[in-house]
Amino acid sequence: MAVTNARAWTQVLARYRQPSTGRGIVEIAITVVPLAALWVLAWATLDIGYWLALPLAIAAAGFLVRLFAIQHDCGHGSFFRHRLANDWFGRIAGVLTFTPYAVWRHAHATHHASTGNLDRRGLGDVDTLTVEEYRARSFWGRLRYRLYRHPLVMFGVGPAYIFILQYRLPVGSMRAGWRPWASTMATNLAIGLIAALLIWLIGIKAFLLVHLPIMLFAASIGVWMFFVQHQFERTTWANDEDWNLHDAALHGSSHYDLPAFLRWFTANIGVHHVHHLNSRIPYYRLPRVLRDHPELRDVGRLTLLQSFRCVRLVLWDETQRRLVSFREIHASA
Repeated sequence: MAVTNARAWTQVLARYRQPSTGRGIVEIAITVVPLAALWVLAWATLDIGYWLALPLAIAAAGFLVRLFAIQHDCGHGSFFRHRLANDWFGRIAGVLTFTPYAVWRHAHATHHASTGNLDRRGLGDVDTLTVEEYRARSFWGRLRYRLYRHPLVMFGVGPAYIFILQYRLPVGSMRAGWRPWASTMATNLAIGLIAALLIWLIGIKAFLLVHLPIMLFAASIGVWMFFVQHQFERTTWANDEDWNLHDAALHGSSHYDLPAFLRWFTANIGVHHVHHLNSRIPYYRLPRVLRDHPELRDVGRLTLLQSFRCVRLVLWDETQRRLVSFREIHASA
């Protein structure tokens, strides 16, 4: 099948949708058990030296990223067969990832429904201006956007703010009734109780030395993955009248072709173009899709080395139909 026929691919991929309850339980076990073990080991080695505890915390962050990926699949209803099982485990995982499950699920569904649409930006995606929008801004408006897009903010301060502060309120859904508030406050309460128990057991200093780096590293990795999956040079953006859901899914999402061990920790979410074409495919079936349909492997493909170059791409050039850097805009001006 021609790779350009994005709509037809959704039908082809439908046969990969069925989740396995047994496989799901195994995936949870091989994620949660090492996460807990590494957390305890990081705490137990604090007396030996932080040079040993910190690497253990960083390793634990990898498993927390994987847990978020499981929560992500639960939000799509693709991890378990039954909706209740998906939702309840998603809520539990959301406590450990500091993410109110129902609020995040709504924002992420909006992202899937509007990815690459210039007229529907603003919820669940990375803020992206067109070249003309950037040029039309005042000096301070341009400065704010440049600061927002700076790597230290995008992958450092930003992730910490999102997961530690922003998710404590149902931002984006505050006028949507009681449900977003219930999800957020219940998550906050559970986080507070678990944190209070751990602080009572090991002390606040030990808790912060162990858990804070786990959260910060995991948050930065998560934001990096989301960024690379849509902020690459030949992604696609279009105004509403020219936008097509299936084309945006296939060509506006990358295939982040990572080394095998990184694919495992990120739960194959790098196969993002396939995920956007059919979000009900469990993450452990995504590699099989590429094996069965090798023509999909090169669509939007990015290697680990190539992905670092995406950081400088900050503006959508509607003339060239690609993302460009600030330097390119200044040179053309």
